[in-house]
Amino acid sequence: MVLSHERNEQWRPAGGDGKERIRGMMLLLLIVAGLGVVTLLVILFAPHIRKYAAGGVCRSTVSLDGKTVLITGANTGIGKETATALAVRGARVIMACRDVDKGEEAADGIRAAHPEARVEVRELDLADTCSIRAFAQKFLGEVNHLHILIHNAGVMMCPYTKTIDGFEMHIGVNHLGHFLLTSLLIGLMKRSAPARVVVVSSLAHNFGWIRFHDLHSQGSYNSGLAYCQSKLANVLFTRELARRLKGTDVTVNSVHPGTVNSDLTRHSTLMTIFFTVFSTFLKTPREGAQTSLYCAVADELHSISGKHFRSSCKHDTAQRLRCHGEEASCFSA
Repeated sequence: MVLSHERNEQWRPAGGDGKERIRGMMLLLLIVAGLGVVTLLVILFAPHIRKYAAGGVCRSTVSLDGKTVLITGANTGIGKETATALAVRGARVIMACRDVDKGEEAADGIRAAHPEARVEVRELDLADTCSIRAFAQKFLGEVNHLHILIHNAGVMMCPYTKTIDGFEMHIGVNHLGHFLLTSLLIGLMKRSAPARVVVVSSLAHNFGWIRFHDLHSQGSYNSGLAYCQSKLANVLFTRELARRLKGTDVTVNSVHPGTVNSDLTRHSTLMTIFFTVFSTFLKTPREGAQTSLYCAVADELHSISGKHFRSSCKHDTAQRLRCHGEEASCFSA
């Protein structure tokens, strides 16, 4: 009898353990139920979320017949969509691309969809100042006017690498390369006025600061912070260049295109997975190009300069801009 009692005591579950199991199961059920509710809400409101994520649309119908446009990084993503939209409006569009073969493939696609489009591809490597100078020299020798210059090319969260000239890749390509290109072409733009410069920046500029003590991240490197620094440099460059161009009839504005599902995240596995999972709620490249288009063609912006546009194309955007508060004269040519 004693042995039987001991066995029963041995197999009887402790009261505390049973309560813990019940609590664990209840917590699990709550988590599952919560996820179910969230999923249901996402499904129900997906059309509204998608519409909000798409942002504004450039509704300007202005013709660009006789105008010349130069777009960097125009072989894919936002750049290609911007090139397409401007070519359809009648502009001569010059697509400046590092990979000429991919550029020609993109140009062929534009011509196939729009036989009237006048697009051409030229080689430009923004990570090489010699390439930039050679491009500008040839461009100035062959092109008589430049009415719209769109700085669209860029890199994001790439491993630590340097440009041909030894600059950290983000600041070198996203800012310094475009800085030099603008400096070399700004004389032509003044002679072609009215003209516009559009700089594709990012909301990420709000999280950046200029590390003058270690501009090229030689002391420490974080790909995300390096990207944010380069995007802040874009905004500061825009503001200072606009100040220096005052009275020339050449305007310059920067834009945040929104969160766009493009191959810009190719260097980050985590970002690529995130963008793939939530692709439904991200902008398409065509939607992302709308802010650049708006700043490039909208009549109401003919005198607006030095501003940073969010991913909205409403006509009152200019009155609702928020610019970074710092002055940085060293960011202008």
